[in-house]
Amino acid sequence: MDKAENKPAATAKSPAGLEGVVAAESSVGDVDGIRGVLIYQGLNIHDLAEHSTFEETVFLLWHGRLPKREELDALRRELAASQGLPEEVLALVRRIPRDAEPMDSLRTAVSALAFYDPRSRDLSREGALRTATRLTAQLSVLVASIERLRKGEEPVEPKPELNLATNFLYMLKGEMPSERVARIFDVCLVLHADHELNASTFTARVIAGTLAGMYGAVTGAIAALSGPLHGGANTNVMKMLLEIGSPERAEEWLRDALASKKKIMGFGHRVYKTEDPRSVWLRRFSKEMGEARGETRWFEILERLRELMFREKKLYPNVDYYSGSAYYLMGVPLDLFTPIFAVSRISGWTAHILEQYANNRLIRPRAEYTGARDVPYVPIDER
Repeated sequence: MDKAENKPAATAKSPAGLEGVVAAESSVGDVDGIRGVLIYQGLNIHDLAEHSTFEETVFLLWHGRLPKREELDALRRELAASQGLPEEVLALVRRIPRDAEPMDSLRTAVSALAFYDPRSRDLSREGALRTATRLTAQLSVLVASIERLRKGEEPVEPKPELNLATNFLYMLKGEMPSERVARIFDVCLVLHADHELNASTFTARVIAGTLAGMYGAVTGAIAALSGPLHGGANTNVMKMLLEIGSPERAEEWLRDALASKKKIMGFGHRVYKTEDPRSVWLRRFSKEMGEARGETRWFEILERLRELMFREKKLYPNVDYYSGSAYYLMGVPLDLFTPIFAVSRISGWTAHILEQYANNRLIRPRAEYTGARDVPYVPIDER
């Protein structure tokens, strides 16, 4: 229980949603919202998207540097060896209603994983790295298994020789993706791996700060990510595209939406005041996937809306704007977009949890009290 604390008089109104408040020191990642720059452990996201892989990015986030070849090979082996799910967890997933939200299913399954890991409470650096490896390996297997089971199909066993991105698409469909699609998906995982103290990452650090186990911290992060203002935006962008239907309707739809004060998903960002650097890559992938599938209308709608929104509101697209159409063209169901976000962001969550454990202090901010004071107690019969 917290000890009583004397609160100093407020000198300024507390920022809503802690906007702009520095709540932690971290070397994991940084966002420069003015210049539109995102870095992981000092490396620019554009360099990582161009040259790196998700596994290499995972190592970078956890260790603060790029791996040597033998270190990357060792991590790949450890991830492959950690992908198996406990039969008890699979049995639990089988009992989840098929109409349940996949994020709710994922949250429940990740929480249950802790029961079958005898070292789940080992918060040492070595123990926490082991847990981070297990979670990173198992999350993609869980998401693919949840999707197949709710469709009445049996889960597909992962192939140990495949990387995480290729394995996920293989487990999801039961067939190998093309090399190019697998590479696009791998870069998508790199782009979503970390984004400083977003809502889910902050949640993970708060939970880890109590010295709760990593499974609990990640379960809380998944719950935070499930909210439509955080992880569900790309799903809503795709729903918007399906509602518009054709490029010819884009301008009329947008003007009607703006006139009725409807929120246009995929535009603007809490931090970026210019173009989100991740959207540069996702725009390219959305266009490429559309051309490859002979279905260019989604990208054409996106481009018309982008031009109109900048002209009317001076707003730039964010990471969610193009990613949904790329996933949709890969054949991924709409309500699996956010679980895929988790498959990537588990790397950033665990990196922040590792950092929190290494230099821990309980995260305990104060609230600006706005209620009444000195209210007399009135006996119940006199109220």
